[in-house]
Amino acid sequence: MAQIQQDIQQHERTAAPARPKTRRFRLPRPAFTLPAMALALAGAVVAGTVMNDGTGVQDGLATGPALTTQVGAATTVGVPRLLDQISLAAAADGTHPTVGQGQFVYIESKTAQTFVKTVDDKSSLVSHPLHRRQIWQSADGKEGWLIDPAVNEDAEGETLSLPNEKGEFEDGSINNPTYEFLSKVTTDPDKLLALIYKETKGQGNTPDQQAFTTIGDLLTESYPPAELYSALFKAAAKIPGVVVVDDATDALGRKGVAVARLDETGGYREEWIFDKKTHVFLGDRSVQVKKSTDEGVAINPGTVLYTSAITDREIVNGMKQMPSRAG
Repeated sequence: MAQIQQDIQQHERTAAPARPKTRRFRLPRPAFTLPAMALALAGAVVAGTVMNDGTGVQDGLATGPALTTQVGAATTVGVPRLLDQISLAAAADGTHPTVGQGQFVYIESKTAQTFVKTVDDKSSLVSHPLHRRQIWQSADGKEGWLIDPAVNEDAEGETLSLPNEKGEFEDGSINNPTYEFLSKVTTDPDKLLALIYKETKGQGNTPDQQAFTTIGDLLTESYPPAELYSALFKAAAKIPGVVVVDDATDALGRKGVAVARLDETGGYREEWIFDKKTHVFLGDRSVQVKKSTDEGVAINPGTVLYTSAITDREIVNGMKQMPSRAG
């Protein structure tokens, strides 16, 4: 999902030019976003005009001080072993149903993001509060719905069942990972990684970072079949520069261990967070590791650019249908 999400683009098309501007660092990118609408890469600073009334209320959410955390120590020691354990745990998961015709993947998470907000020519680094995000997506990717107060003006959410600018629906791909597409992707780790490098060529700051980002996106707002889900971790172990961060915390404050990689260009580290005992995927976050600036605003080490915790991922029988265990 190395692209800006379709719902953000809709805001940019309809927002008035005189509204204050923000620059977003990493956006939650739905797996079903159409590649033809890809305007920004993972981790890149994205400029966009958004709704803001000048009092800190934006798209239905107030903004506050930028989120921060302790930057955990990273090491290359134990990377293959940890990813092998995670892969084995994923393979042993007996609660990974297939998506049938007419069914939808429902993913619920708690997310927050950090961005530069400019009001009256004054810029500051702010964050949205942690909030609930809900997505429904059909197996073929042609139908979807999003409810996220950070991007939806309507509290009921908005449709993602939209064709591209040619009036066509994009075929599934690594950049548009529908369930139907993922069910046909190779589970051989070497071939899988080669496919990811090929399909993301030219994206991101470096090929290795973009491959890592792409796998991370597949873990969050898509639904890889069980065998592919396990293979993704074996593929990730082959990417140069991957490290382990023994002390990481997801958006809900759950402690875990992270598989991570530093984007040298952006100075931030992308972290996939897992439960230390069960190796279940908890969520992901991007943390600034090296001081940077944007629009004259300092982005200090420890700034949490984006954080997400998966709270529910289930198969439902209809658009906007709530699963029994959704929080």
